[in-house]
Amino acid sequence: MDSEEARSVRRVSAVMVSYHPSAGMIANLPKVLAQVDGLVVIDNGSAKDEISALRSSQQNLGFHLIQNAENVGIAEALNQGVRWAKHEGYSWLILLDQDSKLTDDFVSSMFTTWELHPQKERIGSIHPSYVDPETGVGPKIRRAPDGGPVVSLTSGALMPVWIFDKVGLFSTKYFIDYVDHEYCFRIRSAGYLIADSRTAVLLHSAGHPRGNSFFGFKFRPTHHNAIRRYYISRNRIAVYRTYFAAFPIWIAGIMYDDLRETVKCFLGEKERSRKARSLLLGTWDGLTGKMGKRDFESELN
Repeated sequence: MDSEEARSVRRVSAVMVSYHPSAGMIANLPKVLAQVDGLVVIDNGSAKDEISALRSSQQNLGFHLIQNAENVGIAEALNQGVRWAKHEGYSWLILLDQDSKLTDDFVSSMFTTWELHPQKERIGSIHPSYVDPETGVGPKIRRAPDGGPVVSLTSGALMPVWIFDKVGLFSTKYFIDYVDHEYCFRIRSAGYLIADSRTAVLLHSAGHPRGNSFFGFKFRPTHHNAIRRYYISRNRIAVYRTYFAAFPIWIAGIMYDDLRETVKCFLGEKERSRKARSLLLGTWDGLTGKMGKRDFESELN
C-alpha cells in the first residue's frame, strides 16, 4: 500500500454534536481539526447568538455545520454526522461531545491501538482512556474476555465507517443517554469487537460532577438534571431488557454500577423529590416500552 492509499484508508472526520455551545467548545475546534481530515458539527437547536458564533467559527476554520431547528437528540444528530461523513468519503469517524478535549497525538495513538490489535479487522469501535480534567481519575472499566471494555462512551470513539453498514445507525428511540451502551452491545451481538487505547487520553467528565461526602464516604455524583435523570432511568431499563438474555453476566454488572450511581445521586444531589419522580417515570416507561423524545415537564413538577 503506497502512502497516498494509506492516507485514504485513514481518512478520518470528527463528528461533534453541539447544544448551547460554550466559548470553550468553539475555542477547542481548531485543536480537533489539527488531528483529523475533516469536521462536521451538528447543532441541536441552539439559540441564535450561539449559532452565530458557530457560523463565524465555521467561516474561519472551514468545517461543515448542520443546523437542526430543534433538539432531535444525540442519536439522530450523530446519525446526521455519520451520513454526511459517508457521503464525503471518509473511512473513519471520531465522535465527540462538545465538552470533550483531545490530548496531544490522540488520533495517532488511537490508530496505533488499532494497528497492533491481533484482530483489527473485527474491531467495530476503539475507545480512549477517559480522564476527568478536575481529578485526573478515570471511570471503572468492566472488561470482556477479549480484553476490551464491555461497553464504553460515545465521545472519543474511533469507528470505521463500515460498522454502520453492518449493524445500523444509532438508535433514535433512546434520544439521549445509553445510546453508546446500546450500540456497544449491538456491535458485540453482531460478532465484532470493542477495543480501547491505554495511550490516547480524552479529557471528559460525565455530567457536572462535584465532590460530596456521607458519613466519611467521599463520592462525586454526576448532578444530571431531572430531565436527564428520566432518560437515564428509562434507557437503562431498555438496554437491560434488550440484551440481558444475550449477556446476562455483563448486564448484571452494569446494573450494579447503575445502582451505585443512583444511590450517589440521591445522597449528594439537590432536587431529590423531582429526580425521584423522574426515576420512577423513566423506569415505568422503560418497562412498558415507551421510548423516543418525551414532553413530560409538567409530570415532574
